[in-house]
Amino acid sequence: MRKQPAIVMFILFLCIPLPALAQAAGQAAKHFSDHWLLHLPGIAGHKWVDDQMILGLRDAGYDGALDVYDWTGEDPGLTALRAYKRNHATAAKIAKMICARHRLHPNEHIILTAHSGGTGLAVWALEDLPADVQVDEVILLASALSPDYDLSKALTHIRGKLFSFCSENDVLVLGAGTKMFGTIDGKKTEAAGEYGFTFPAGADIRQYDKLIQKPYDRAWMHYHNLGDHIGCMLRPFSKNVIGPLVVQPQS
Repeated sequence: MRKQPAIVMFILFLCIPLPALAQAAGQAAKHFSDHWLLHLPGIAGHKWVDDQMILGLRDAGYDGALDVYDWTGEDPGLTALRAYKRNHATAAKIAKMICARHRLHPNEHIILTAHSGGTGLAVWALEDLPADVQVDEVILLASALSPDYDLSKALTHIRGKLFSFCSENDVLVLGAGTKMFGTIDGKKTEAAGEYGFTFPAGADIRQYDKLIQKPYDRAWMHYHNLGDHIGCMLRPFSKNVIGPLVVQPQS
């Protein structure tokens, strides 16, 4: 009698059509040949923390196309932070890059990730996209934008969600640092990557429904993220927290 459940399961297995089995196997080994991820580093330029994040995404199963664009050029650090006009011009170039990719592969799933000061370039690039171009998902990590920056225009160019990771423990860089040297958009205030974005006057509430804020969770210490400025970029955190947002469809 105890063997009956096993026999029943075997009979049911035999009754499943082969196409259904093949489909299930395909879903278990999902490939991302129709995906493109563009990552924008912080003001230090392309560093080991960016490589850590990318390795984490690969660990999570993302095997699609991936590019890192170092927007700081030959002037990283505070020079890049303060180059407001140049940064906007560079963001316009990034928008053209995204647009060209979309025109060449109109059915491609586009994901944009950015860290710290790079989040400003990401948001400005979205604002510069043509009206008919959207990306599918955006992930901002420890954003150096000011909290009251109006994301409405950028959000119109996002088909899915904008995830913004913030941490009240990021007091050195996004607290004291941006109060002293300024945010990427030129305000001497705590940055959005510390306590999150606020809803500014005149913003489009319908677009802000796409914004999903992710405040620091102490459980993330298990993934080596202590809530500091680079904790959200480390490989274990990227694999277990950021990775699922990339490899699993978001509604």
